[in-house]
Amino acid sequence: MSFGETPITLVGNLTDDPELKFTEGGAALAKFTVAVTPRTFDRTSNAWKDGTTAFYRCAAWRTLAEHIADSLKKGSRVVANGRMRQHDWTNEQGEKRSMLAVEIDDIGASVRFTTVTINAKRTGQNTPAGDDPWATGNSSGGAAADAEPPF
Repeated sequence: MSFGETPITLVGNLTDDPELKFTEGGAALAKFTVAVTPRTFDRTSNAWKDGTTAFYRCAAWRTLAEHIADSLKKGSRVVANGRMRQHDWTNEQGEKRSMLAVEIDDIGASVRFTTVTINAKRTGQNTPAGDDPWATGNSSGGAAADAEPPF
């Protein structure tokens, strides 16, 4: 994150399935909306009350975008971290328009009200040898099978 950016954490539900697109250069882009509704406890009525729902338009890029499209769907409760971005443009009538959106840096399913199953497969250039996320890359068998991990 750069100096002057506005970090934000959203806890809410996806309003629709993420929309996955690809740029002309081949970069994946996932667009989706997270609905965030604050809840407060009203001691007078002894009940929880919902506040006004805010809808945050979100975008994620590259591998994260593909993982979002493969993992999340409408109604998924998520915890998302990112930064606010302002987008300015001029419409066809020549009117200047502006909107805020969240560029997502990390996102995960919330387990507050449900359970999830994690399929922990690493992707990218830093993937250890094989499918073992704890692998050290030493497949020569030089260490004893019951040796302590290297950390």
